[in-house]
Amino acid sequence: MKTVLITGATSGIGAACARKFAGAGYRLIITARRSGQLAAMAGELEKEFSTAVLPLCFDVRDRDAVKQALDSLPAAWRDINVLVNNAGLALGLEPEYAGDFTDWETMIDTNIKGLLYMTRLIVPGMIARQQGHIINIGSVAGDAAYAGGAVYCATKAAVKILSDGLRIDLAQTPVRVTNLKPGLVETNFSQVRFHGDAERAAKVYQGIQPLSGDDIADVALYAAQAPAHVQIAEVLILATHQASGSVIYRN
Repeated sequence: MKTVLITGATSGIGAACARKFAGAGYRLIITARRSGQLAAMAGELEKEFSTAVLPLCFDVRDRDAVKQALDSLPAAWRDINVLVNNAGLALGLEPEYAGDFTDWETMIDTNIKGLLYMTRLIVPGMIARQQGHIINIGSVAGDAAYAGGAVYCATKAAVKILSDGLRIDLAQTPVRVTNLKPGLVETNFSQVRFHGDAERAAKVYQGIQPLSGDDIADVALYAAQAPAHVQIAEVLILATHQASGSVIYRN
């Protein structure tokens, strides 16, 4: 049975990936910051899919905590076949010259440094075993900046470049790297961005049928299950009435 590790697994795209991979017969290592939610989700997944689930509670921004958590894995769980670097967020929508320093640091530390910590600590084992797949959850926002989103867009542009660079570094191995770039996905993403303002968050999805977390999880599972000689390097996934990060047709 293959093992998938998913960061930020208790909500949104991460939760959808957990359910999708569990349904496909994978056993799961799920990570998040909130131990209660993590334990509850592990129990639900085990019951619904009859698969083994190992919860690991830590913040990907904390390098020492990441290392300690991964070092604590039982020997039987250390051969990770698929790493889904999903943990990420956007905060605020102010102009770059008026942004909040704490919001910037949280986005950079989560979206870039957290992804790097997980990659650095897990990929060497994949190389040693000559088998593995890293799936990074990027964004259409990484293709071009939009008003008020410069720092978030920059972090997702970094995810693209880090994915491309890792793919180059791994070209001599069978280890694959995929960058998924979702567009408008209706999760708790906008509530987090607007610091819990549900009314403002709801307006993001008005007049268009957005993607769901399941839509992105479908693509992640497809990439993971592609034949060994096929590497799904990058996929841009948009709602039908979305043309780019900033062009959306609303009824």
